[in-house]
Amino acid sequence: MITGELKNKIDSLWDIFAAGGLVNPLDVIEQITYLMFIHDLDDTDNRRMKESVMLDLPYTSIFAGEVEVAGRKVDGQRLKWSVFHDFPAERMYAVVSELVFPFIKNLHADKDSAYSKYMDDAIFKLPTPLLLSKVVDSLDDIYQMMNAAQSADVRGDVYEYLLSKISQSGLNGQFRTPRHIIRMMVELMQPKPEDVICDPACGTSGFLVNAAEYLREHHKQEVFFNTKNRAHYMNEMFHGYDMDRTMLRIGAMNMMTHGIENPSIEYRDSLSDQNPDAAKYSLILANPPFKGSLDYDIVSADLLKTCKTKKTELLFIALFLRMLLVGGRCACIVPDGVLFGSSKAHKAIRTALVENNRLEAVISMPSGVFKPYAGVSTGILIFTKTGHGGTDKVWFYDMKADGFSLDDKRTPIADNDIPDIVHRFHHLEAEEVRERTEQSFFVPKTEIAENDYDLSINKYKKVEYVPVEYPPTSEILAELKELQAEIAKGLDELEGMM
Repeated sequence: MITGELKNKIDSLWDIFAAGGLVNPLDVIEQITYLMFIHDLDDTDNRRMKESVMLDLPYTSIFAGEVEVAGRKVDGQRLKWSVFHDFPAERMYAVVSELVFPFIKNLHADKDSAYSKYMDDAIFKLPTPLLLSKVVDSLDDIYQMMNAAQSADVRGDVYEYLLSKISQSGLNGQFRTPRHIIRMMVELMQPKPEDVICDPACGTSGFLVNAAEYLREHHKQEVFFNTKNRAHYMNEMFHGYDMDRTMLRIGAMNMMTHGIENPSIEYRDSLSDQNPDAAKYSLILANPPFKGSLDYDIVSADLLKTCKTKKTELLFIALFLRMLLVGGRCACIVPDGVLFGSSKAHKAIRTALVENNRLEAVISMPSGVFKPYAGVSTGILIFTKTGHGGTDKVWFYDMKADGFSLDDKRTPIADNDIPDIVHRFHHLEAEEVRERTEQSFFVPKTEIAENDYDLSINKYKKVEYVPVEYPPTSEILAELKELQAEIAKGLDELEGMM
């Protein structure tokens, strides 16, 4: 969590961009991402140089000697953050815009640069030398504070705080699932060091980042003190796809700032034939887009076999089933319509979950969770791919509060069902005795099948009506007459005073 002076410094950096005329939050995040990359490139190069000297290993700096940039040769040292940040504003602006940006865009040929593929279409948008100078100075201060904090998580926290600015900006907040909901889903699924994790609609990589954080907190010894597991964690565990290159770049940097050296964050239309993944992942965490309909022509044919529809929320569930290994698990957010829709496609996907795989839980969330950007009611589906059934009963939970008010302001409140949801899900043996009038309960598969595979909690929840006794009508009338008499007396007294 970012607090105090560091938080104020980041807020000041945001204000510097606004004062300089760059107000689109995605543009701001993107430019900060580029500049952080340039800063990190210098730091990484310096660190590897020192390591090569200490370990007597060969290493050639990417800034060594003359480098070719935009058809001309220049001294590589001029491209280092630690060198150009001391230049006068005009000279710094010329170096960064004319040399440094073309340089990082062409680093993709350098196999040692894991970050470079996310920068190949970078565009420098800072309009004036003065703005660049102020931003560079501000970032220097932020890095100095991060280094002084001596916390492994501080860089990731800084980037998460920057991303929170997107959700505060209004319309663009649709790109982010609330972090506490993501964290709840990760804690429900409990990622393991051997998992291969995917989010086919990753956005800013929130699910992947939180999965990485969970592993760091709960499996630190297994992941970081085992050579094989560490290599898997850094290079092969995390996979994310999106169709927005800005989001991909931000998502990739988000992963990197959380310590994932080489995440697989790629441009891909997950629902199309462009995505060949099948039986590849052991865990999927996702909040796929609910943008309504799309053209049949772009949808992979095998998805349409499972669920013939144009609705993305249904096609993504079919996609998750295809992408998972047998035994693979999924937690995904869906709009309520998925749970009770009466169309043939809605019934087909629910039948596939219940009859052909193991549907474990349906968590109903209140409609205010995604406010102020959307008021749609949503739920969380948790299932395991088996390919041959396995659903015996399904656990339902009626979430009424998530720790924030359910209006547009979303201010913190005391009521929060999330800890209870996580605890109950991991102690399902205690749920067997719960009645349908309680907040959570089991429903047998046979009953779900009898109800057209309806998965809305209201279909099965029983409302306990408490009888209310009212006094006789004569007593109520007598009280009203007494009140009327008192009012008349008061009016008489007031009239007498006048």
